[in-house]
Amino acid sequence: MTDIVSVENITGKIFLIRGLRVMIDRDLAELYGVETRVLKQAVRRNINRFPDDFMFELTYNEEASLRSQNVILEGKG
Repeated sequence: MTDIVSVENITGKIFLIRGLRVMIDRDLAELYGVETRVLKQAVRRNINRFPDDFMFELTYNEEASLRSQNVILEGKG
């Protein structure tokens, strides 16, 4: 099964943090049709397949900034 995702749907979920274009784990998991915990578990189990900067945790200020942009984060992003 192949689902097509609109460019608008993806670009609306890309944020500029630390000078990098990033997607929040929840949004990336949704894009792949899996739960966030499943995505994070797969990355951790195969960490050697990803570049060092593939994943990082937001600071409190970064999380607050995203919240102020009307992004609702549950727990850590």
